[in-house]
Amino acid sequence: MQDFHVDRARKLLQNAEEIFDAAEVQQAVVGVADKLNARFDKPGDESFPLVLGVMGGAVVFVGQLLPQLRFPLEFDYIHVSRYGDDDQGGRVVWKVIPRPNVAGRTIIVLDDILDEGETLAHVKQRLLDMGAAEVIIAVFADKALKQSKPVKADIVGLTIPNKFVVGFGMDVYGYWRNLPGLWAIRQEDLKQK
Repeated sequence: MQDFHVDRARKLLQNAEEIFDAAEVQQAVVGVADKLNARFDKPGDESFPLVLGVMGGAVVFVGQLLPQLRFPLEFDYIHVSRYGDDDQGGRVVWKVIPRPNVAGRTIIVLDDILDEGETLAHVKQRLLDMGAAEVIIAVFADKALKQSKPVKADIVGLTIPNKFVVGFGMDVYGYWRNLPGLWAIRQEDLKQK
């Protein structure tokens, strides 16, 4: 069984196209940090935002972004998904809900990708319904789609093409979150089981 997974993972990447290398990815993280620091790292600013990482895809992004932030913050995480093991979106499922300490706070939501936007729109609305004063959405990648999205990211690291992308926390069937760059998987390779 393990051989099947190794073979499947390698085949998915075999024909993939690298669209952003590791250096470009790191520069995008620096760019997000710079924008957040410009907003919150000011003399006399008493803001104490709550930063929420959306697990599990954002784990790499969050882990590399947090050490670059120069302002006081509180960190926690939420776990919400529409994907599971499939490559098609489904209903929103909360695995870890926001804690009650969001009320009256500025919340910075960090996620790996803004794809169709349904999940992040749901997250933002739930936080506002729980009494958040403001919800700022910062994503590592924003997928360029022709249709409008129900939510817009306030801060974007990279804009990526409308392709199935893996690496830097994003996966395909649970594989390749560990890649330091971003790779586009061919549609025909996604259909092979």
